[in-house]
Amino acid sequence: MTIRLILGFLLAYLLSLWGTPVARAAALRFGVVDRPDGRLKNHREPVPYLGGLAVFGAFLLSIGMTFEFDEDLLALLLASTIVATVGLIDDFGALTPKPKALGQVVAVFVLLKSGIMVQVAFLPWWARIALTVVWLVGLSNAFNLADIMDGLASGLGVIAAAFLLVVAVANEKWMVAAFTVALIGALLGFLRFNFQPATIYLGDCGSLFIGLTLGALAMVMDYTAVNPLGWLAPLYILAVPIVDTLYVIVLRLRAGRKIYYGSPDHFPLRVRRRLDGWTGGTVVVSYAVAVVFGALGLVVLYLDPVSTLVLTAVVGAVTVGLLAWLAMVPMEA
Repeated sequence: MTIRLILGFLLAYLLSLWGTPVARAAALRFGVVDRPDGRLKNHREPVPYLGGLAVFGAFLLSIGMTFEFDEDLLALLLASTIVATVGLIDDFGALTPKPKALGQVVAVFVLLKSGIMVQVAFLPWWARIALTVVWLVGLSNAFNLADIMDGLASGLGVIAAAFLLVVAVANEKWMVAAFTVALIGALLGFLRFNFQPATIYLGDCGSLFIGLTLGALAMVMDYTAVNPLGWLAPLYILAVPIVDTLYVIVLRLRAGRKIYYGSPDHFPLRVRRRLDGWTGGTVVVSYAVAVVFGALGLVVLYLDPVSTLVLTAVVGAVTVGLLAWLAMVPMEA
């Protein structure tokens, strides 16, 4: 199994290294580019999308060539394929928000139909189904919203997948481990071209795929073997995109904007303002925050419930305080 995991990682990494320039050339040929608008998109020249297609292709080929298929694996692959396809259509500018949301719900339905859902024992079945929909659709869009800076969403995906890999190995969930190593390899190969200065972006194809895949993988493991509140661990591991999404929603509602209306309210953008426009430094800071949260998620697995609640209260208070401080940073509307 160890050899298969290493092989899966290397294959995904090499395929992504090869496929990303191909996807970039295709995006330029067909005009699938992100054009500066002088408001939220301030890069100097159009940057190709379709990076997500390279990531998804490398991931899919790696899984298909190194691991056997079972029902859960097929369900995860089908759901990931659905959201990647929906995102790809959106990258071509041929999709409105409602069909885009519907496609994500269909992908979640595929997982529910296979019995893959949030496993919180004290909740009734209907609450687990509702929470699963909110969790997966929310994470898909959280990574979509996080794709605002060179290397940000893809790097956060690598970090979250790495911590989920640790949990998967501890749980002996080898299917989850296979998915995570393939995802890590594909994203690291892509980061070679996506880190500042980015020559290609993920696009919705990549960001939606990463969010749903990580959300699904986080649901199929046992977090409560030691700590009954261990189910909080995935919230820590995926905290950065989750917190940023909630932060954006709160600030947009306070400003009287619609929550889906683009605005520079993301906390990484505000951190960059504090760092005098240093994008690379901002992304590294965001990575560091994600690593700290991920490490706390692993700690939570082995704490007692009282210590977990104390830790969560302290971390929550510190996070809210820092976000309130960042909210005072003047940003253009």
